[in-house]
Amino acid sequence: MFNWVKTTILMAAIVALFGAVGLVIGGKSGMILALVLGGGMNFFSYWFSDKMVLSMYNAQEVGAASSPYLYNMVRDLSQRAGLPMPRVYIINEAQPNAFATGRDPEHAAVAATTGILEMLSERELRGVMAHELAHVKHRDILISTISATMAGAISALANFAMFFGGRDEEGRPVNPIASILVAILAPIAAMLIQMAISRAREYEADAGGAQISGDPNALADALLKIEHYAKGIPMVTAQAHPETGQMMIMNPLSGSDLAGLFSTHPPTQERIRRLRQMTAR
Repeated sequence: MFNWVKTTILMAAIVALFGAVGLVIGGKSGMILALVLGGGMNFFSYWFSDKMVLSMYNAQEVGAASSPYLYNMVRDLSQRAGLPMPRVYIINEAQPNAFATGRDPEHAAVAATTGILEMLSERELRGVMAHELAHVKHRDILISTISATMAGAISALANFAMFFGGRDEEGRPVNPIASILVAILAPIAAMLIQMAISRAREYEADAGGAQISGDPNALADALLKIEHYAKGIPMVTAQAHPETGQMMIMNPLSGSDLAGLFSTHPPTQERIRRLRQMTAR
């Protein structure tokens, strides 16, 4: 319950940030318009953000016939977790990564890159997909997808403020320095809010995934391998849309550019340490 209260507060902060950017662009009228737009985007995100993210990554849905290895693995883990069978997607990306999306367990989807399918052993991949199903079970997927959509919108709105400026209630141009500051600080603030939402949930999904797969060390081994290889393999779509990085099991921007400094994921070594402790217990 506490996590849901915390998440609700943080999502309200994102909408408030949306309003603050609107205030700089168009005064009180701009703030009201931005808040209405933010509320509308939350509504849109609830129903369509999963489709938008999957389309953004050009994810291809697979079934038992087209990809029996991955599909049957997800089906087995879903049954172990007591979850409905999610839709299964493959993303043609060399970087090893995976994510889950959807508005609830009945409308969930899990996606894995070709890189992670090629790189991990069956045992390690089960650990990863169990982690993603734990996100589904904990109902994290809606929050992460909505926060990604809203953070992207805030960045676009902030860029608009910088390049086109804004006007106050009397129609006078806003101080250009204020517009520049908003363009710089608003996306950073949105990313920090995403970090607050995501980090605790990653630890919980690690623990939940370990319980679903029954093998905490499998996920620990997978995380160690993914981190080692992901840093050297760029993911073009994630670089173009860094707000979606928090949905992945591993930060896809890690070490690739400045956005990697604002990681929405907890330190990998700490995640591994906790999983090893679960095995010891």
